[in-house]
Amino acid sequence: MDTASSSSVFSRKKVAYACATLCCLLWGSSYPAIKSGYELFQIAADDIPSKLVFAGYRFLFAGLLLLLFAFIQRKPLARLTPRQFGQLTALGLTQTALQYLFFYIGLAYTTGVKGSIMNATGTFFSVLLAHFIYQNDRLSYNKTLGCILGFAGVMLVNFNSGLKDVSFIWNGDGFIVLAAFILSAATLYGKRISQTVDPTVMTGWQLAIGGAALVAGGYATGGTLEVHSMKAVAVLGYLTLLSSVAFALWSALLKVNRVSMIAPFNFVIPVAGTVLSAIFLGENILDIKYAIALVLVCSGIWWVNKRSA
Repeated sequence: MDTASSSSVFSRKKVAYACATLCCLLWGSSYPAIKSGYELFQIAADDIPSKLVFAGYRFLFAGLLLLLFAFIQRKPLARLTPRQFGQLTALGLTQTALQYLFFYIGLAYTTGVKGSIMNATGTFFSVLLAHFIYQNDRLSYNKTLGCILGFAGVMLVNFNSGLKDVSFIWNGDGFIVLAAFILSAATLYGKRISQTVDPTVMTGWQLAIGGAALVAGGYATGGTLEVHSMKAVAVLGYLTLLSSVAFALWSALLKVNRVSMIAPFNFVIPVAGTVLSAIFLGENILDIKYAIALVLVCSGIWWVNKRSA
């Protein structure tokens, strides 16, 4: 490979790394934003239907925003075969509706700091699933060690003062982990769909379909969403924007890169989620276990992405 070609490949990788980091920064910021949204919209911790409505409008608006952007770019929005539309519907109902059903409920019963670290399990789920799906993305010593370190970090945040004093709330911490697994599996499915459907169009449709399902399910079970201030509107607007930008960029990155190359950038999510939760929610990050957990999680993801000698 000549110098010009090597430089071009390096430049493309730098752009991909920058975009992946931006996506994860945005997702990390969603933890304090969602919890602030619960407070501003006056949604009680046990009001699951209203949480679904809140989440649904976020993704419905994000999907419509992406479809509008694709329309302006003159991308084919409706030129989908019945099979492709069925795939997008399945993707929307899993990656958006089902995943965020568990995520929003889980985040209501745990802290933003703990939730952001628990959600990092998605990185390791992606690596493990890719091993069984893609022949060029098999597990290696580095990836295996990285997964072990990462899960050790996640387990650590569930211990209190001693090894026998475990704090794990199934409908809080458990739902966050379950949401991470669903997202990992659905993302791999989306990677396959993106080979035949434009990533922006694919993401727009799946967000809109999943968001509409959440809104319908929330209202059908008695949920409401009342605007009490412009701050509430601003938070919903921010969540809408970050969803449209992050999901569209991530889908485009996965279309042309190996899962194990992009997924490790998720290390930014627990770091950003932890720091931003501390800043905006006043949550405690001075506990030594959080610091050690973050080091383990980030070290694990570094090993997953480390090239073998």
